[in-house]
Amino acid sequence: MLAWPPKRGRQERAHMKRALITGVTGQDGSYLAELLLSKGYEVHGIIRRASTFNTKRIDHIYQDPNEASTRLFLHHGDLSSSEWILNMVYSYAPDELYHLAAQSHVRVSFDMPEYTGDVTGLGTMRLLEAIRRAGCKTRFYQASSSEMFGSAAPPQSEMTLFQPRSPYAAAKVYAYWMTRIYREGYQLFASNGILFNHESPRRGETFVTRKITRAVAAIVAGKQDHLFLGNLDARRDWGYAPEYVEAIWKMLQRETAEDIVIGTGEAHSVREFVEEAFSYAGLDWRKHVKTSERYMRPLEVDCLIADTRKAREKLDWEARIGFSDLVAIMVDADLEGAGLVPVGRGRAILEKKFSHWNHWQNSVTRVMEAVEGQASQH
Repeated sequence: MLAWPPKRGRQERAHMKRALITGVTGQDGSYLAELLLSKGYEVHGIIRRASTFNTKRIDHIYQDPNEASTRLFLHHGDLSSSEWILNMVYSYAPDELYHLAAQSHVRVSFDMPEYTGDVTGLGTMRLLEAIRRAGCKTRFYQASSSEMFGSAAPPQSEMTLFQPRSPYAAAKVYAYWMTRIYREGYQLFASNGILFNHESPRRGETFVTRKITRAVAAIVAGKQDHLFLGNLDARRDWGYAPEYVEAIWKMLQRETAEDIVIGTGEAHSVREFVEEAFSYAGLDWRKHVKTSERYMRPLEVDCLIADTRKAREKLDWEARIGFSDLVAIMVDADLEGAGLVPVGRGRAILEKKFSHWNHWQNSVTRVMEAVEGQASQH
């Protein structure tokens, strides 16, 4: 069995690239940490201090910091503190800083607009200012969002004007422009990755795609009868998150910093996602799915589709996982998580199309085993 990650001593670490990831315990952060470890990086992740354990997505790669071979280090931090951020950047002088942390739930941003603006918007500015003041040569990645396009006509490209339709999107627009201002005004290597919706078995349980696939597993298991959703007609460009973190990494390996749209170039409605997920598990969605005003946004975004030409040209990147494959992967994972036998096509897709860092055993099964082990200990 392969050791994960490969062991190296402290002397070898001195010659490694060092990366700092905000939001390391999130979907993208956990996959990015795995990718960077597989490439030989020393990885430092920022986590929020909390009274409960919130590291389940990275427990399977966690290492004792006292071990000489450790290359993943976690630090408690607060993106609302300029002093703490400056101290962190100055102390570790990372070669690459991936800013993924945010209050990223669009519907929640309407209920918490001030908090969303502070963390999602001003947090980016604080990091950029810390890099500038520390004087280090850190390359900076800002996780921008397709939600910034809002009501703009699809397909949306790097040249499309932003028309945000939520506090979250407005905060991301601010962060996008601060990244450009620091790049053009202070010559920082700072890039915006404008990522369209990207999902996986590690997607947060309140996001619509994961809400759907978890419900499918619960219904098959006889633990749930109905699923309540909001707007079924909204159309999104959905891709597979591990592929997107590969694009994120590629952006910081370029000679020049740029802003690049990442997506599949194909859109499907929430209704289509529901139909695909339920039929994959042999269910009739019409018997189980209902709509509720509770999950409707005050302002809707009708259709987001990525124009991916620049990603193909500049990054040599193109999505390999299509819509039906994505759904199969997520449903299989939630079936396995519920103690059921997966249909199997999703697992087979990962084994065929990805290297060991994102094979089913590492990406899904080991995460579940780590969570179960943690639960038994606490």
